[in-house]
Amino acid sequence: MKLKNPPVNSLSLELLTELVISLEKLENDKTFRGIILTSDCPGVFSAGLDLTEMCGKNPAHYAEYWKAMQELWLRLYLSNLVLIAAINGASPAGGCLISLTCDYRVLADNPKYVIGLNETLLGIIAPFWFKDTLMNTIGHRASELALQLGILFPPAEALQVGMVDKVVPEDQVQSTALSVMAQWLSIPDHARQLTKNMMRKPTADRLVKHRDSDIQNFVSFISRDSIQKSLQVYLGKLRQKKG
Repeated sequence: MKLKNPPVNSLSLELLTELVISLEKLENDKTFRGIILTSDCPGVFSAGLDLTEMCGKNPAHYAEYWKAMQELWLRLYLSNLVLIAAINGASPAGGCLISLTCDYRVLADNPKYVIGLNETLLGIIAPFWFKDTLMNTIGHRASELALQLGILFPPAEALQVGMVDKVVPEDQVQSTALSVMAQWLSIPDHARQLTKNMMRKPTADRLVKHRDSDIQNFVSFISRDSIQKSLQVYLGKLRQKKG
């Protein structure tokens, strides 16, 4: 499955919705047992949340957008399919989150392909379920440093901290993901699925239980004048770069 929302695979409302629908189709078709998730945009896996969805819109739109983000995370995190991220580009913030929901991560060895939850650098906060996903992957202390400092890890450091499982030359990312997939598919599905659920369900249940309050928190935070201003400044800088 290739993410294709040029130029940087921002997680727009449309992309989030299409991803959920595609996942549902594949999960309901018993001929599919696994997905390799990768990018069709050169140099970027996904730049994460689409800031234009969070800027200058009304509270109802923010709520709809955040609900779609929650839905995608829940679907990916608890998927019965084997999910392998073939990370062939930079993966900050929401892009990192999507890769962390997968069962296994293969990252291309390119110093520009950084990965991490860098929300604090933009003056925003990674929600508790982003934090939980990271903590389940790299542990408490490493998460504490990574989240507070908004660290974007280059490949060797991402491997060292356990954010990815393998770093390989760029031209070997897909073939490595395929051979890893073969290893995962050699395990009986039922036993693997139950084990995955046992490991992950308590984390997912926390969001399910607090889903509405998480949406309210997001909407009230993103609607603040100060946050809207800083997002506008940041978007302005991005547009200047493009220009």
